[in-house]
Amino acid sequence: MTYAVALNLESGMVFAADTRTNAGVDNISQFRKLQHWNKPGDRVLVLLTAGNLAVTQSVISLLNEQIEAAEDGKPTLMNVASMFRAARLVGAAVREIRAVDGEALEASAGFAASFILGGQIGNEPPRLFQIYAEGNFIESTVDTPYLQIGEHKYGKPILDRVTHSDMSLGQAAKLMLLSFDSTMRSNLSVGMPIDLLVYERDALEAKQFHRLDKDNEYFRRLSKAWSDALRSAVERMEEFEV
Repeated sequence: MTYAVALNLESGMVFAADTRTNAGVDNISQFRKLQHWNKPGDRVLVLLTAGNLAVTQSVISLLNEQIEAAEDGKPTLMNVASMFRAARLVGAAVREIRAVDGEALEASAGFAASFILGGQIGNEPPRLFQIYAEGNFIESTVDTPYLQIGEHKYGKPILDRVTHSDMSLGQAAKLMLLSFDSTMRSNLSVGMPIDLLVYERDALEAKQFHRLDKDNEYFRRLSKAWSDALRSAVERMEEFEV
């Protein structure tokens, strides 16, 4: 299982995904689920993936093949004019893989895949999309500036309560990591390392990529501070009369 989340804020964007993939308690591996494409001064695109690893890797491989082929007139993530067109391109890649592998997968494990695509192209504002296994998608809004895929239910409450579109990138990264801490405490199928990418609005370059492993000192302090704060808050609250 996977947990991945992205925030689209006035100051920029923050993306994060865990790296754990498992097929049972005795078969746990790590795979990168945060991909990004970068043309400094022109565009930054980030893709988060969840679901069947074979499907998501095939989609990424197809997108990279399109970029490498660079045929005249053919759209790729590196030449489309808008993030909407980029989302359409990812959706088309999902449908192409589904046309090849979908029938076989539906007969067994199912065609399970979901994606979050975000970034900025040229003078267009940063945009964030969630792309489904059918290839269609939705876009984040000011009222709901974050999107999640995978095992998201444990990390959602804190995002619902705290997220606002004018928060700083540092605050957003902290909040996102707390969301991961809550998820990992309740679901062993989500685990570290966590890949984190912070993008400053209008930078048009991906400069801040971090991989946080289980020994990361900041994450350990954050997790302890969050646990202590929750216990303290519960202790201060009025008890239920029995």
